[in-house]
Amino acid sequence: MTSWPTTEIPTSDAVVSIRVVAPRQAILMIDGMESSFHDLDDPTHLDFEYMQHMTAILDSFWGEERAVRALHLGGAGCSLATAWNAMRPGSNQMAIERDAELTRLVREWFDLPRAPRLRIRHADARQAVEGFPSGRWDVVVRDVFVHSEVPAHLSDPGTAAAVHRVLVEGGLYLVNLTDGPALAESGRERAILRGAFEHVRLVIDPAIRRGRRFGNAVLAASDHPFDDVDLGKRLRRLPIPVSVATL
Repeated sequence: MTSWPTTEIPTSDAVVSIRVVAPRQAILMIDGMESSFHDLDDPTHLDFEYMQHMTAILDSFWGEERAVRALHLGGAGCSLATAWNAMRPGSNQMAIERDAELTRLVREWFDLPRAPRLRIRHADARQAVEGFPSGRWDVVVRDVFVHSEVPAHLSDPGTAAAVHRVLVEGGLYLVNLTDGPALAESGRERAILRGAFEHVRLVIDPAIRRGRRFGNAVLAASDHPFDDVDLGKRLRRLPIPVSVATL
């Protein structure tokens, strides 16, 4: 049995805890919400559906084994970066996480890749993006929530333009958001991304799209066209199939 804390731990920004789901599998909880799943025996095990969706998009876009330079806005437990490190040897990744104490804890609790495979920088995500040189990253992932909401300064035209600048030509931007009936958030963020990128896709559970439940959706943006046929096949092969919409 792996030793994980059994009580809540306050950090500078949140209250974190561990929910053990198996002897070597656990979920990082932040302010009572599920944040990151880790399987200590299989770093490629992505239990969260939206991370499966992001990985399917990346595999379709870049191929399944190519090493990538990936920037993760929002570090938390770094489970997606950990999985991509195992799936794509030689990748160089950075996570931007504002909470330094959270970073210390997750490095203690989970087997995260070490630098240079994964660096963690303590900073505001928007300020960090604006500080990178142009063309620095192949893929940027935005997965930042504060009390279940995306900070306003990370879902505006300025951030979209800054991400576009730091991506290589034809690079990929992946956005995690939550939405419900009428898809108000997806529509709002889609409009913002269309102001910076030529192509935008929405990957979403059909039940959410039909207004039957609230949940995660993923927006993918690039100046390079998506292979919708290939992406659709990959998404349909997932444990819970989802659809892709052209926006």
